[in-house]
Amino acid sequence: MAESLSPLDDFLSGTSLTAYEYMGAHRAHMFGRDGVVFRVWAPQAKSVSVVGDFNGWDINANYMGKISDAGIWECFIADVIGVESLYKYCVETRWGERFLKADPYAFYAELRPDNASKFYDLGGYGWNDESWLKQRTNNLDRPLNIYEVHAGSWKKYDFGQGDSYSYRSLAQELVPYLKDMGYTHVEIMPITEYPFDGSWGYQVTGYFAPTSRYGEPKDLMYFVDTCHQAGIGVIIDWVPAHFPKDGHGLARFDGSACYEYEDWRKGEHKEWGTYVFNYSRYEVKSFLMSSANFWLEEYHIDGIRMDAVASMLYLDYNRNDGQWVPNCFGGKEHLEAVDFLKQLNSSILERHPDIMMIAEESTAWPKVSRPVSEGGLGFNYKWNMGWMNDMLAYVKEDPLYRPYHHGKITFSLVYAFSENFILPISHDEVVYGKCSLINKMPGSLEQKVAGVKTFMTYMMTHPGKKLTFMGTELGQFNEWNNEKQLDWQLLANEPNKSLHRFFASINHFYLDNSPLWQDDYSWQGFRWIRHDDNEKSIISFIRSDNEGNELIVVVNFQPVLREDYRIGVPYAGKYREVFNTESKEFGGSGISNEGLIETKYVKSDDQKQSMSITVPPMSALIIKLVEKAPPRKKRAPAKKTSAKKTAEKAAAEDTPKKKSEAKAQTPAENSPKPEKTPAKPEKVSEKADVKPADGSGEKEQK
Repeated sequence: MAESLSPLDDFLSGTSLTAYEYMGAHRAHMFGRDGVVFRVWAPQAKSVSVVGDFNGWDINANYMGKISDAGIWECFIADVIGVESLYKYCVETRWGERFLKADPYAFYAELRPDNASKFYDLGGYGWNDESWLKQRTNNLDRPLNIYEVHAGSWKKYDFGQGDSYSYRSLAQELVPYLKDMGYTHVEIMPITEYPFDGSWGYQVTGYFAPTSRYGEPKDLMYFVDTCHQAGIGVIIDWVPAHFPKDGHGLARFDGSACYEYEDWRKGEHKEWGTYVFNYSRYEVKSFLMSSANFWLEEYHIDGIRMDAVASMLYLDYNRNDGQWVPNCFGGKEHLEAVDFLKQLNSSILERHPDIMMIAEESTAWPKVSRPVSEGGLGFNYKWNMGWMNDMLAYVKEDPLYRPYHHGKITFSLVYAFSENFILPISHDEVVYGKCSLINKMPGSLEQKVAGVKTFMTYMMTHPGKKLTFMGTELGQFNEWNNEKQLDWQLLANEPNKSLHRFFASINHFYLDNSPLWQDDYSWQGFRWIRHDDNEKSIISFIRSDNEGNELIVVVNFQPVLREDYRIGVPYAGKYREVFNTESKEFGGSGISNEGLIETKYVKSDDQKQSMSITVPPMSALIIKLVEKAPPRKKRAPAKKTSAKKTAEKAAAEDTPKKKSEAKAQTPAENSPKPEKTPAKPEKVSEKADVKPADGSGEKEQK
């Protein structure tokens, strides 16, 4: 067995998953005294000292010593460091400048706009989620229905006018809401500490500190614990692609390009105003991998959704010619970032095989969600941005023009099983003039509501796991605003209340029916009935589970009633409508297929049997087989009578004689031809089956 590395060597080798246990500030007993040891990486610094409220912010009081040529600095301060003591590092650059920097490994930070690190002991929280952790998996063959939340704007105190809910308040109100609404997981937009509210958390300065906006670290532990005890998984957004230029953060940490690339063409996103992590530096890789692992181990997080993966994969991402540097082969692929992602996913999933690594990746990069051993990047899931863009473009079309864009709702099945996809309707689609989901729909309020229900049912029955941004279920007309709470007052209106009931119903229907989630990633779980009825804008398909249970889905994207709509089905028998978006319960018209729907032996859609259904306008139906018909008996050949047998025998005996007589006769070509007599007209039965030209109304085959 290979000798394990020391924490320092592990960090410097770029393989550490627990650098936060060594770096940063920790209780220690050294030189016969209790105190706190501080360690920081600043390879180009001339000097570093620890300053804080315990030494009057005196930059000369507690200098650190360099314990490694790689630039690791250490200082032990006895006795004076208390709970939540404030501190920073004073970093002197090679040019004699001094900067106050927050601790990159701090577990807690001041509430913005202040930005000092706080000393915090993570130990001591009593977890009660053992049963959850024992049964936790990556959900590939389980339902996965994610509710995306911005913690600061889901609800606010004082009727939306006060501060955001705390972690503990969210535990008390959000968790039961998730359970009632039928969500399996909550995904929280970044809660790693960040300075600017308007970044929504995507410009991080504290990769090991939950934001103090909503409470202290143990309050977040309480929230996760409460989720787990209720059977709700927790996913966090995590940003390893770039970081902001704020002076107290990682930017130019020791006066030089420390965490970032030196060359701006590789190390800076000009449009975002951020720096790109230097994935070639071992210390940076240990920093990032340890951050990911930190949330899994210290906070029991169930999944990490990695933001902006596409910006990591391509050197020319969002850059014009001359603004990027090709790789060593002359290509645009960011090879160092690719290697980092593979190493990160392999290391994390080897250590925690029951969690989820999720990529928000918007390009056609192959095998994002395939194992590294198979040439993939090693993620468990990838967001299906193509499906999202196509579908949202489609539903914004006036129904009059939808027949000309029918491919947008079917194209996703061309590539649906190339990755382990999550279908997202995320926060990015309801801001910056893109409109909320309900306001993307054309028509009157009634038509908008019907459009949302139809779209969401297609999403919930389409192969792939699901993610929906908060507020969508309310039918919120306004775009999301991170400074305001959701428009909960809308639930006083009947259309919004009915839509809210629909969301809860379709979510629970999804959870209760394994054909919709057990086999999301192969053709075994999906097959088309009819995908090319663009004239009517109707699609129909079958979802099935591993035991052969099936659900038939029919989606009508036109506000037109279709009566006697015939579809082929795999089994003859009796079917029942089990879900209808136009149910009166959801504020719909109530048009439905009541009772049992019996098939007939009428060929349709390459099936021997079919059924005729009523499809309400702008709706989705889910239909289930409840009684399979017995196999059809083959018709036995008719028995021959004795008289018929005698006649056949005589004819057989007479045949040779006739053949010999025929040979003796004059050949036919030399014989005079008889005169033609007019043929008798055939008698036409009045009961003849005359089919319409369009093929409708086919008679039942006997």
